[in-house]
Amino acid sequence: MIDERYLKLLAKDYPNAQAAASEIINLRAILSLPKGTEYFFSDLHGEQQAFLYQLKSASGVVRKKIDELFEQSMSEGERTALAKLIYYPETEYPKKRKQEQDFDDWCRITIYRLVEVCREAASKYTRSKVRKKLPESFAYIIDELLHADCSNKPHYHSEIIRSIVATRMSEEFITALCHLIQQLLIDKLHIIGDIYDRGPRADAIMDALINCHDVDIQWGNHDISWMGAAAGNWACIANVIRLGISYNTFDLLEDGYGINLRPLSVFAEQTYRDDPCEVFIPHILDENQYDPVDIPLAAKMHKAMAIIQFKVEGQLIKKHPEYGMDDRILLDKIDFKKGTIKLDGKEYPLRDNLFPTVDPNNPLELTKAETELMKTITASFCHSERLHKHIRFLYSHGSMYLRINGNLLYHGCIPLTEDGRLDVIKSFGTNHSGREYLEFLDGVARNAYFAPCGSAEKENAKDMMWYLWCGAKSPLFGKEKLSTFERYFIEDKETHYEKMNPYYTHIEHRSACEMILREFGLDPETSHIINGHVPVKAGENPVKGDGLLFMIDGGISKAYQSQTGIGGYTFIFNSRYLALAEHKPLKTGCCVEENSPKVMVVEAIKKRVTVADTDNGADLSRQIEELDALLQAYRSGTIKEK
Repeated sequence: MIDERYLKLLAKDYPNAQAAASEIINLRAILSLPKGTEYFFSDLHGEQQAFLYQLKSASGVVRKKIDELFEQSMSEGERTALAKLIYYPETEYPKKRKQEQDFDDWCRITIYRLVEVCREAASKYTRSKVRKKLPESFAYIIDELLHADCSNKPHYHSEIIRSIVATRMSEEFITALCHLIQQLLIDKLHIIGDIYDRGPRADAIMDALINCHDVDIQWGNHDISWMGAAAGNWACIANVIRLGISYNTFDLLEDGYGINLRPLSVFAEQTYRDDPCEVFIPHILDENQYDPVDIPLAAKMHKAMAIIQFKVEGQLIKKHPEYGMDDRILLDKIDFKKGTIKLDGKEYPLRDNLFPTVDPNNPLELTKAETELMKTITASFCHSERLHKHIRFLYSHGSMYLRINGNLLYHGCIPLTEDGRLDVIKSFGTNHSGREYLEFLDGVARNAYFAPCGSAEKENAKDMMWYLWCGAKSPLFGKEKLSTFERYFIEDKETHYEKMNPYYTHIEHRSACEMILREFGLDPETSHIINGHVPVKAGENPVKGDGLLFMIDGGISKAYQSQTGIGGYTFIFNSRYLALAEHKPLKTGCCVEENSPKVMVVEAIKKRVTVADTDNGADLSRQIEELDALLQAYRSGTIKEK
């Protein structure tokens, strides 16, 4: 029984029986429409060019629509050119202006074709929903072109297009149509974590996500590290700076977020003047456009920040013995006279044994200069408006996990024991496991940023952000240790090994995936897990658990492409099938076909999925029930109509 007080509130929006009935009719019609297409991306790692290409092309769906519409009327080259225009109208339109002899004619024909593609892309939606996506300046014109009856109004239709060209508005109009097509082909966008680190411009990816109409993010450990840095955690700040220098992403740090690295460069030059820092030479996967840095100086900056990071991490571990990470305090295990380190009872020579800022008697203590440097860098993080705009978006649109339309989305793992049971983890004095553990950590992450400054709640949560980055029981990390120190200083690769959580063995079997789905309240017969974090190596199957789990970190990051052999995966869920789009490493300046993905249907859906079958459909059904109760109240006279 719906409360009468609620019905009176509802009556303010629907003041009479006719209004309530009209909305019921509208909602029931929407329920019968095919569900929109959902796209799932993971582990973008700052690769803005590759991600934006995949987003603009709808992972190959734009080209597929063009082929379906125009295969008989357009050549292969013309279809390719139209696809490229839709992806990059701002750059392709000016090229066509120079290339086409009768440019006005090209504009008229192109607008006709774009309207056809747009009409096809909009066919799943109500006219009302499409109108909400229309660019304000051309909303009326586009609406008319999409819904005009060409057989009865051919001259009307043609005159609109002729007038657009004649008034020299074709560039703006074509650009608007291209952007509308991109939006219509992606109904929902899911990012399964790790937007940040390694690639050149994570900030550009964040700008693109903010402009998307329906997006959610499941945090990855690299995202959490940046969130911790924005909250002021020194270990996280040192980590994101170290990684930024390691992968030569100075443009992101300085141009993107205004982080002042000048004090670090001065400190590093003075402190490591006679140290070649060969172990710390950055990976040059991308060149900086705005902030080219001398490589030898970058190596010194890299080492300086790495040593600071190992110190502040050690301090955090000592502060929180409950983390159980004493074995990761490594500076105090160095024999500085011999230039060796003792790990697990075995002694290893160090690749680099110059430690001018480390006091052997107190190896975790920051020097006065290091402390002042961290205060200065922290101030940059605290005062970066653009960084905090992006971090707030990660919080407002993000979470540790998401259940949506029968799918379970998370970045790393659900910690399991060796025998496949949910691992029980003690944190903040209480035990947690499975779904409840992720929900608990979601709250911790929010407290790190939003709890009152200076409160114990905020300080403990802020410290925990570093644990979520690399702790053994962190579901976002999912490994026994992070061997950053060993990779820098020890040649023996056995010390580099990072043992994975048992989760990664168990998900090969259907029973483990079924258990996880049930833990999150989902039916294994109709649900799936979409997972990121661990790159799927070349030759490895991304489909796990007899089709219940899809591991979609396929190497969009250049740093992983030598392992994966491809340029990443997109998971696609539309009304007819589930599919994996396998992308090639992006080649800029080549034809569209060379970058087109291989799309593999992994599960065909027997009965076409409608809006009624989705989470939104369940919400609409509840609205219909409420409106129906209001309608009955009007008809019985319980509530007075206006």
